[in-house]
Amino acid sequence: MAEESKEKVAAKKSTATTKKSTTTKKSTTAAKKTTTAAKKTTAKKSTTATKKTAAKKTTATKKTTATKKTATAASKKAAPAKAVVEDKVTAKKVEEVAEAQVKEKATPKAEKAEVKEVVENTPVEFDWDAFEAEERDTYTSEERKKLNDMYDGTLTQVEEKSLIQGSVIAITKKEVVININYKSEGVVPKNEFRYNADLKIGDTVDVYIENMEDKTGQLVVSHKTARTHLAWIRVNEVLESGEIITGFVKCRTKGGLIVDVFGIEAFLPGSQIDVKPIRDYDQYVGKNMEFKVVKINKEFKNVVVSHKALIEAEIEEQKKQIMSGLEKGQVLEGIVKNITSYGVFIDLGGVDGLIHITDLSWGRVNHPEELVQLDEKIKVVILDFDDDKKRIALGLKQLSDHPWDAMEADLKIGDKVKGKVVVLADYGAFVEIATGVEGLVHVSEMSWSQHLRTAGDFLKVGDEVETVVLTLDKEERKMSLGIKQLIPDPWADIDKKYPVESTHKSKVRNFTNFGVFVEMEEGVDGLIHISDLSWDKKFKHPSEFCAVGDELEVVVLELDAENRRLTLGHKQLQENPWDVYETLFALDSVHDGTVVKLKDKAGIVSMAYGVEAYCPAKHMKKEDGSYITNDEKAEFKILEFNKDGKKILISHTKVWGEVEARKVKSKSTKTRKAVQNINDASEKTTLGDLDALAALKDKMDKAK
Repeated sequence: MAEESKEKVAAKKSTATTKKSTTTKKSTTAAKKTTTAAKKTTAKKSTTATKKTAAKKTTATKKTTATKKTATAASKKAAPAKAVVEDKVTAKKVEEVAEAQVKEKATPKAEKAEVKEVVENTPVEFDWDAFEAEERDTYTSEERKKLNDMYDGTLTQVEEKSLIQGSVIAITKKEVVININYKSEGVVPKNEFRYNADLKIGDTVDVYIENMEDKTGQLVVSHKTARTHLAWIRVNEVLESGEIITGFVKCRTKGGLIVDVFGIEAFLPGSQIDVKPIRDYDQYVGKNMEFKVVKINKEFKNVVVSHKALIEAEIEEQKKQIMSGLEKGQVLEGIVKNITSYGVFIDLGGVDGLIHITDLSWGRVNHPEELVQLDEKIKVVILDFDDDKKRIALGLKQLSDHPWDAMEADLKIGDKVKGKVVVLADYGAFVEIATGVEGLVHVSEMSWSQHLRTAGDFLKVGDEVETVVLTLDKEERKMSLGIKQLIPDPWADIDKKYPVESTHKSKVRNFTNFGVFVEMEEGVDGLIHISDLSWDKKFKHPSEFCAVGDELEVVVLELDAENRRLTLGHKQLQENPWDVYETLFALDSVHDGTVVKLKDKAGIVSMAYGVEAYCPAKHMKKEDGSYITNDEKAEFKILEFNKDGKKILISHTKVWGEVEARKVKSKSTKTRKAVQNINDASEKTTLGDLDALAALKDKMDKAK
């Protein structure tokens, strides 16, 4: 009985499983004919059918017989080995279903209802792995993977603005056709392969995808651009790694050479060709040289290479050895490597030293080329060196004695010496009296004149001059010279030449705010104060009276020979007109005048003989109450005369004011006399007297 019941349970499980299998196979067949979207739809339908089968177990039992037949037919078609595997899987599933049914029987109805509700609400996920496993694939997984890789290999991922490799499939006179496994081939101008004369069909080349399609649908590629991109990648790698590369020197340019490196034009500065200065760049053109990339400017696409960097390491070792054996005062032989305006560079066999222009000769040197030439072998002495900075100071003049030591011992102050002007400056001139021995002639020692001048007004470079030694310091090796001492000092007998009150002619040299400087003769100048220019005119600046270069007659007013000062005058040549003006313009006298200038209603009035007087504003009032205007003529009364201060104060108001005062005074006098007469003749008053008084009153009224 137990065996029969087990067989029935197994049969039920087998039936359910077989039906599921059949449904799955149908859906698989449908999926093969449709797309991926149809696949998902079939899966959903099969999931729904599965739900219905699980819910309606009675229906599944009725269809067991049909399912058995289907399962039997399917099992017959399958291979023996696969059937054994499927039987094992089926038996395992039947056991799981049997256990589930036993549990369901033991569970109360309420729990069954609850479980059923949960099952119905929970979405069932489709098992794609089981679905694919049930398909009978004729290839193993390794074979299918291999086929997929082969298929993927036939596809080319082409992107715009990218580098890709292609093969040459055709070559014409002007073009090269390149296959890049795309829907169209790329066409490249043949001149982009000029560097490769051996190009043939089948060669693999690099191309750059510039455009996926042009107007005609053609793929646009470039081999030249691809080479440039690859070259930049290579150049950057070389810069990072410090690798030594070989380049071809194409041509010469300003300051260096143009080098072809990986198809890119790089710049080789002249200073980076060799450790020694190169004067002929053309000797390197057309040659292959080794370089190191030292700098890349990505913004301007510039590459700088150096050949010097390859040999600097060796030079540094040589420098260390040479520097370790140097001593101050040591005499070495070197070759003139470079000449500049400030000195000469000497190659001492791997290390350079500098002879400053001041250390080339004891004499004055305008340019080092006067003494040395390029590539000349000379002996030099080491003056100083710096191990850290690798600098060596050399000297050439130190190999000979200083000329001051060989100078005549009997040379003393006051001696006359001849020399040559070697340098001119604003403050003086340097005169070389012997090689390496110079003296300074200050500009103040060139002439007795006190006018400010430059040395160029007296001398020029190359002049042979005779001088007098003024100071001499052999220890400091300094000497000052003079030229004016060779001629007599004009101030030596100044008292005899220009006594006080003597009259002379002079020449105007320059002006100041307070006067005029005039030259009596070379080295003798005098000053005319601005107040001594004219008796009757006042000047704000001497330039209003004369001009530079004018000749003036002057009178010596004062002489100070010790301080070399001469005070002169010009107005003293004439008598003082104010002595005469004092009698002409007496106080309270009235004169005609013309107003020439007004300021705050006050006026400057021009009187007779060109004398100017001042009229205050309150004295400018006329009789009618108005004021005198500019250029108006009127009468003025002298109120004040100052001879020393050369000032005259006048008034117009006083002129007409006094006339009025006299009229008033005369009227009052007449009235007083008439009243006195009446008083003297008065007696007792009568009617007749009253008539007389009335008549007198009328008479007085008429007089008014």
